[in-house]
Amino acid sequence: MLKWALIFAIIAVVAGALGFGGIAGASAGIAKILFGLFVLVAIVFIVLAVMGAKAIE
Repeated sequence: MLKWALIFAIIAVVAGALGFGGIAGASAGIAKILFGLFVLVAIVFIVLAVMGAKAIE
């Protein structure tokens, strides 16, 4: 997911540099959503790992 967020962020930067504002805005929005989902999933997995480690002790 993080890989796709970075790809869309690069697309947004390149499109913005070339003057394609609509494509740049859409790509940046998609990158923000994907990065947010990545952070959310990472936090969930960290919490699950901590809870699992406490259950094993």
